[in-house]
Amino acid sequence: MQRHSRDSIHDLTSHGISPEGKVHWNLGWEELHSTAVELGEAKLTSHGVLLATTGERTGRSPNDRFIVDEPGLAEEVWWGDVNKSTNPQTFEKLLVQVTDHLNKSPNLFVKDAYCGADSNHRMPVRLVSEKAWHAAFMHNMFVRASEKELSSHVPEFTILHAPELRVPPKEFGINSEVFVILALDRGLVIIGGTHYAGEIKKAIFTIMNHILPIEGLLPMHCSANTDGQNSALFFGLSGTGKTTLSADQNRALVGDDEHGWSDQGVFNFEGGCYAKLIGLSKHDEPAIYETTKIPGSILENVVLNADGTPDFDNGSLTQNTRGSYPINFIENRTDDSMAGHPKDVVFLTCDAFGVLPPLSRLTPDQAAYHFISGYTAKVAGTEIGVKEPQATFSTCFGAPFMPRHPSVYANLLSEKIQKHDAKCWLINTGWVAGGYGESSRIKIKWTRALLNSALRGDLDSVVFVDDERFGFSIPTTCEGVPDEILQPRQTWHDKVRYDNVANLLAQMFIENFEQYESECDPEVADSGPSPIFSS
Repeated sequence: MQRHSRDSIHDLTSHGISPEGKVHWNLGWEELHSTAVELGEAKLTSHGVLLATTGERTGRSPNDRFIVDEPGLAEEVWWGDVNKSTNPQTFEKLLVQVTDHLNKSPNLFVKDAYCGADSNHRMPVRLVSEKAWHAAFMHNMFVRASEKELSSHVPEFTILHAPELRVPPKEFGINSEVFVILALDRGLVIIGGTHYAGEIKKAIFTIMNHILPIEGLLPMHCSANTDGQNSALFFGLSGTGKTTLSADQNRALVGDDEHGWSDQGVFNFEGGCYAKLIGLSKHDEPAIYETTKIPGSILENVVLNADGTPDFDNGSLTQNTRGSYPINFIENRTDDSMAGHPKDVVFLTCDAFGVLPPLSRLTPDQAAYHFISGYTAKVAGTEIGVKEPQATFSTCFGAPFMPRHPSVYANLLSEKIQKHDAKCWLINTGWVAGGYGESSRIKIKWTRALLNSALRGDLDSVVFVDDERFGFSIPTTCEGVPDEILQPRQTWHDKVRYDNVANLLAQMFIENFEQYESECDPEVADSGPSPIFSS
């Protein structure tokens, strides 16, 4: 990326930081973890893994995130309920509060890193935080700079991170004591009032999603893996299975959450993984389970047993328990966090209605339709106030992080799918048999069996049937999966009720897509579902 730089090396004065306390520059993880424990920010598990809790905010705070509306890059933001604006005056007032707070902190922890594993497209970034454990999170989650690179590292974007700061919302024109504000042309993000570490990584992800399309690159909220020849992408919101399904013993992990698709292939934005841990088991997710015992990992809002071991079934703090670890803690991974062009594109949805099949095959036009629609359910704990799964449509399977109009990302994806002849699949990791409250989520082993069969090409010889309501194709059989769950209607005792619920969901798709029709090709708009009403 060839864009102008902002900060100088080992210089924080450009953003008003003249600290009274000590500044710790680019400490290693060992020192950051020990410092976090010494300062009472966190504690260690019986395995020596850092454990931090985030208080009231245990997930993202989407109602408290803003982009400064000012001339420049912000002119291309698609404003609305997701991308909310604030004015430069509000930003300046809050920036003063943040800098004053950080200046008075007894310790500041600065961490320099990169976003993007591809050196041709990476962005240098910096975190300035009052907390050692958040600097350790930055160390895990971003691409770590070498000693040589640190000597000349000049960030294009800097995050000023003040989780302990509290400001009166009405006085500053914000919705609560929490704020996450992106100033695109200033190369600056300010975060206050929340300890939830995910705000750090998603702020930079949002910035990448705004900048990369200018260069013809597709930023993606997806995980990726490869068999050495063919790579696969997994799109989906938090809780749909991106991390779980991309961590496969038979395929090398590229990354679990954020990627770019360039003319050379796929590259990970991050240097680590941020996995949901609720219900984690050694049997179902062995690779992720092992990371929770390796010093260097960070557990977030996980409850410990009396012996100091994690209780991954305990959601008393939040259902959004997390583990942050460097990607090299996953043994089976690509060395450079890069891979060739994808041959399979997988959309993951957590269908709370129990209507969508465990796996279906999509045409390119259907893929574009479902990518723009981004249907899933918000999983409990991922966002503040969500207590149980709620149906939602999240454009590009990542609307909270996509500042541009959805058609920008959809057009780029469609171009790349067609150019590289990728197969497209829709996988439901949620419910069948009556939906949420009537049954359990689909077993991970069944989802893995379906996914692996698709990626290996085993389903090429299987008979598919078209769903008359949604139009996609459903396999009639798959080794390792009960045939009866492949057709969701057959899992419902009350077929009439299924039809009514399915019609409801189909209508939700149609109504949601109306806002995008004018920007889409007719073939894409016509690839959506149609309710079927029996006489």
